[in-house]
Amino acid sequence: MELRNCASCGKMFNYVLGSAPICQECAKKMDEKFNEVKQYVYDHPGCSINDVVRDMEVTANQVRKWIREEKLSFSESSDIAIQCEGCGARILTGRYCKECKTNMINGMNGLYKKEAPKEEPKKPTHDNRMRFLDK
Repeated sequence: MELRNCASCGKMFNYVLGSAPICQECAKKMDEKFNEVKQYVYDHPGCSINDVVRDMEVTANQVRKWIREEKLSFSESSDIAIQCEGCGARILTGRYCKECKTNMINGMNGLYKKEAPKEEPKKPTHDNRMRFLDK
């Protein structure tokens, strides 16, 4: 852990590697704002990012971030059009379309060599009784 200033309010807080660079209070406020935006998008299925920004008092970058993180998704009837980072196709949420995701998964699966199935040891043809030698 390290001590950092919150990117939102400037207050000092313990930063955990990999988390957002904001304090717990600001993170809580951001979660509450996200829930409000999510409800707004649900109630207004044809809204645009500009409508959300204007009516909900959030930044367009924050809305796009939620879309890319697959936290927020718009309906097919919406004017929202983000592009797949792989092929440029129109998608409603995330970073990649279904086809690009499938191609990436198949490509990753091809990186690992599959082991040949192990053969079971052959059983001896004679019986397994103990033998004694006579002297």
